[in-house]
Amino acid sequence: MCLSIPKRIVEWEVASENAGDFAWVERDGQRERINMMLIGHQPLGTWVLTSLGLAREVIENDQLALIEDALSALAASLEGHFDPDRHFQDLNRPHD
Repeated sequence: MCLSIPKRIVEWEVASENAGDFAWVERDGQRERINMMLIGHQPLGTWVLTSLGLAREVIENDQLALIEDALSALAASLEGHFDPDRHFQDLNRPHD
């Protein structure tokens, strides 16, 4: 399974004509060079979903918030601290 992670574009690197365009993205203080061939040039500061060194999709702030909530829920679950009342608020689950 492959998980796409949101990262913010912080710098552009224009490669040679045949190599394509690459951008530098950051998340949590870590920087990564990614291929932008699927979504093309985007403004600095844009959030993109990345997977295996490739930008797959541009995401807006509302989508970003939902993805961050899901990643937080996954981390909490792996640590044994998942709280269904705290995570996935957008699902509007009925409460008993």
